[in-house]
Amino acid sequence: MTGLFDSITLRDSTMQNRIWMSPMMQFAADPEGESTGAATDWHFQHFAARAVGGVGLAMIEATAVTPDGRSSEFDLGLWNDAQAHSHRRIIEFLHSQGTAVGIQLVHAGRKASTGRPWNTGDFVESKWQTVAPSPEAFGDLPEPVALTRRQIGDIVESFATSASRAAAVGFDVLELHGAHGYLIHQFLSPSSNRRTDEYGGSLTNRMRFAVEVVDAVRRVWPGNRPLFFRVSATDWLAGDTDDARPGWTVEDTVALADVLSSHGVDLFDVSTGGIVPDARIPVGPGYQVRFAAEVRSRTGMPTAAVGLITDPAQANSIVESGQADAVFLARELLRDPYWGQRAARELAVPLRHPPNYARAFRDRVPRQPAPVH
Repeated sequence: MTGLFDSITLRDSTMQNRIWMSPMMQFAADPEGESTGAATDWHFQHFAARAVGGVGLAMIEATAVTPDGRSSEFDLGLWNDAQAHSHRRIIEFLHSQGTAVGIQLVHAGRKASTGRPWNTGDFVESKWQTVAPSPEAFGDLPEPVALTRRQIGDIVESFATSASRAAAVGFDVLELHGAHGYLIHQFLSPSSNRRTDEYGGSLTNRMRFAVEVVDAVRRVWPGNRPLFFRVSATDWLAGDTDDARPGWTVEDTVALADVLSSHGVDLFDVSTGGIVPDARIPVGPGYQVRFAAEVRSRTGMPTAAVGLITDPAQANSIVESGQADAVFLARELLRDPYWGQRAARELAVPLRHPPNYARAFRDRVPRQPAPVH
């Protein structure tokens, strides 16, 4: 029986366990100057602590492929080489701890050009013109401009160029952000996509942008490295709830998984929601796990579960029962960077510790404790 602490290999990348750090935006990049969008000391300590804490994979937060694709001016970017090089020391340190490193690429579309979420006064302050499949605003955010076919092609190419930089700097895994109401999701969902050309209308047309991005990225992303796709399995609208508004459904997600698996996607990172601000979501422990399980069982696509997974026994059960191949932890890892170490103790599984910390994990405490300085 496969458990939380068993390794997993996708293509030629092996993760030492199935405790994975979810991409969580830190809003800590410099907003202007030569270091705009580059990783900072904050990012280094953020990821280093979780690697020491025992995660098998750390996914760098949503990283914009163009300047106007950032959700805020404080986001990471990967549209130039300097930004790529800023990740080198993070990658090197995490590798030294046995942790695989991934990066999530994104274009925020109509949810771009906002402020830091904890500064509520500027959250809806628009700093640049946003774009989207259709001129449909998200909540109270400014109305976006509909993308032209040429602009769509340019964004597809930007994803590929950023993926090429990610490969060159040494990332093990690449993830495309197709969830939470960002641009790829905006094309997928009939809630936000009202186009009447080849990118709108039918399910096949609404999937076209996602397929084009995957194809462009897969052409430059090394064939021996895995490609993930984060998906919102449901918009929690019509088809999956009693909300009559049109939305992306679980059935659509299953169809998308079938298509993208044939285009080189290796794993679906299954979340939900984000396309409208007022969806009624039944949040509770592990509330999204069932969607990862359904995609996995119906398509054979490996999946990772995410969403209020907080307890080691709960996480282990998700993997052991075959509901998902791995779990992405988000806020629980913000609260406890050493969750992986704690999980190993609670599940009685040996876990490698940095030698610097070995004295804290010995079975017996010596009669004369060693100095702690």
